[in-house]
Amino acid sequence: MIEYRYDTQLLIEGTDLDEDRIAEYFTKNFDGDCLLAVGTETLIKIHFHTNEPWKILEYCRTLGEIFDIVIEDMDRQSRGLKG
Repeated sequence: MIEYRYDTQLLIEGTDLDEDRIAEYFTKNFDGDCLLAVGTETLIKIHFHTNEPWKILEYCRTLGEIFDIVIEDMDRQSRGLKG
């Protein structure tokens, strides 16, 4: 059984982005695991497993422009299903 169903990945383009501050916000405010928040002051890559990917998108949009958004249902993948 998968505890956090959605593999959520995206890029954030903005100014004065701080990967440590973003990671800390995720840890304190979102339920999930496998967090990766890496990049520069203008571009951050996010990878996070969660059951509420829309909350991740809402937060990241407050930081800058979000793009290359991928949300994969790992439960469906584990059952050999597509989409």
